[in-house]
Amino acid sequence: MANILIAEDEAHIVRVLALWLSRNGHRIIEASNGQTALEAVDREPVELIISDMNMPVLNGLEFAKALREQKKVNIPFLMLSSRSDQARLADMVKSYGVTLYPKPFVPSRLVAEIDRLLEAPLSCGGRSEV
Repeated sequence: MANILIAEDEAHIVRVLALWLSRNGHRIIEASNGQTALEAVDREPVELIISDMNMPVLNGLEFAKALREQKKVNIPFLMLSSRSDQARLADMVKSYGVTLYPKPFVPSRLVAEIDRLLEAPLSCGGRSEV
């Protein structure tokens, strides 16, 4: 299926995501912060990114900005956040082509959203120039 990068500093969330996604045939690449996630994108082909908003070193927004503006990579990007200002955050990430998804999440619904993003046309998916 797809190589999915999970950038998340909470190990239990990574385990849940990895379990559900690998059961659906996806290969998981893990990063514990935005900086290691940027490095992973350079090392391995990635078809989709799932990132937490609040991480050490580079947070999710900084990671998305660096990915789009510096690396010029345009792949589907799903950001998880438990922040109370979801509407404000959604506006902030929209300019980077990021889909915001609230925590806590229902794994089966999140997998359905991931499948939808992977099937979307190249305008929001696929590795290409921005």
